[in-house]
Amino acid sequence: MNTNSNTYTFIYATVMVVVVALMLAFVSSALKGIQTENIELDKKKQILSSLNINLEGEDAAALYDQYIVQELIINTNADIRSDVMGEAFALDFGKEISKEASERQLPLYVAAVEGATKYIIPMQGAGLWGSIWGYVSLDEDKNTVYGTYFSHASETPGLGAEIADKSFQHKFIGKKIFNNQDQLVSIAVTKPGQKADNQDQVDGISGGTITSQGVEAMLLNCLTQYEAYFKIKGGTEE
Repeated sequence: MNTNSNTYTFIYATVMVVVVALMLAFVSSALKGIQTENIELDKKKQILSSLNINLEGEDAAALYDQYIVQELIINTNADIRSDVMGEAFALDFGKEISKEASERQLPLYVAAVEGATKYIIPMQGAGLWGSIWGYVSLDEDKNTVYGTYFSHASETPGLGAEIADKSFQHKFIGKKIFNNQDQLVSIAVTKPGQKADNQDQVDGISGGTITSQGVEAMLLNCLTQYEAYFKIKGGTEE
């Protein structure tokens, strides 16, 4: 075949396009499993962080299996829809809370930490520039915050992005989500010096007012989804 002909050039280009496409498809397929594993591992780290577990130099997957004793799917009426490990973990919480209340499937994680039961609730909300999310763990009374983890997509460094700092997250430890009238009021995130009415509070981030308000709204919205479950005393109902 004449290598200088248009036909040769066309065939050569076509073959190269097919070869490159096949190579890219193979690489994408090979990496997909690794990417999925990394996403799942990061999610486990976030859940463990809300339990104040030090992950430095540790096997997060092994720690998750050690501490998380149940993964539940419940509805807003506190009915348990599934207790099969892995099913709740696979849910997209952001999509679930965007559904009608009667259709929501809510993931709930139950942990055993030093012999005490903890309940971990996922969070999803909006900051100043994009999504914010995290996890809140509660003590066995389903009222007292044991720990939190927050992160963000694009909040301002040095301002709203500080929700990802432990110094901010640790402010929530020991705070109550119910008031003295047994109403779920969540936790206020206020400007320093301000006083919240009839609910526990933490100081927000200086210069990060809108992000702080986003955290407050996220907490109330997400915790409210689980209110019926929180009001069940004495542990998990089967």
